[in-house]
This record gives sequence, structure tokens and C-alpha cells, in this order.
Amino acid sequence: MKVRLVKWIGATAICLITIGANAQQYQQYHPLTINDFLGTPRANAGGVVAYTNCTIDFKYEASNRTGSYILNATVNLVLNNYKSWLDRSRVLSKDVLAEILKHEQGHYLIAYLEQQEILRQISKTRFTYNYRNEAMALFNRIDAKYKQLNTDYDDDTAHMTNRQQQRNWDQYFKKRLEFEPQE
Repeated sequence: MKVRLVKWIGATAICLITIGANAQQYQQYHPLTINDFLGTPRANAGGVVAYTNCTIDFKYEASNRTGSYILNATVNLVLNNYKSWLDRSRVLSKDVLAEILKHEQGHYLIAYLEQQEILRQISKTRFTYNYRNEAMALFNRIDAKYKQLNTDYDDDTAHMTNRQQQRNWDQYFKKRLEFEPQE
């Protein structure tokens, strides 16, 4: 029995979540470059210079084992290059580009951390016959946590313009990535 769930994670002041869509390119965690932003900048972006769009593609097969179900899950993180954009007209120097990319890397890292937590939680959980609803509830709980983290990140950094808060978040991300469990 196969089930497929796709969720979008957008990284601006609001993290957009919808079900559906096809993923473009499966990727592992990587440092972002200007070439990852192939979409067209939005004219009405409210001062936002860049937007990172990622998808978490969640599929699983359920196996009944002695009265409980185990899910064999595949959780892919996809950077949607053609939906991610960077307003190149506002990039006035290499230093500004580096700051923008560092900020957007934070949004990408949040999606990566969500992917990793979903994988860990699915592998640790024994589900009942109601595994479809239980898996969706697990996914939604974790998704809400990272949606809030994304919002907090943009609010705290004022979309990277608060340099001190950006440095604080950069340190937080560095530690999270360094100590991310390798399960």
C-alpha cells in the first residue's frame, strides 16, 4: 500500500503550505548559489529581495507487523529552482549577494531540518491500523513546528536586515547542522 504526500515550503515572511504538485529535482542539503534562483522576482514582494521555495515529498509503504504498522518512508527535500527567485537588480555587490545567500540558506536549512525530523520520527513510530491519519498527523505536527521556525526567522532578522539577529540565527543554524543526528 503506497501513499504519497507532497508539501510546499516557501521561505519568506509567510511559509506557504499546500498539498499536491510535482517535485522538480531531488536534492540533498547543499550550499545555495545564485544559480539556484531561476524564478522571476515578484514585483509586489514587499521589500523581499529573494525567495526560496522547497518541497518536502513524503511517500511511504505500510507493512503490518504483529498488530502494528511500520512505514517505510521516503522523504525528499527538493529545491524548486524555478519557483525560487532573487532580485538581481538589488544585488549591488558581492558582499550583498553573500548576505542574501546566507539568509536564504537559513530557509533552506529549515526545510532540511524538517525533512530529517520527519525521517527520524517515522522510523521510531509504530502505527495502528489508522496509520494514514497517524502519519498525516505526525507530518502536520512537524510541519507546523518548522513553519513557525521559518516565520520566527524572518520576523527576528527582519528579512536579514537586522544584522545582529541574523548573526544569532547563523550561529543557531551552524550548531543545529553540526549536531544533527545521523540516523
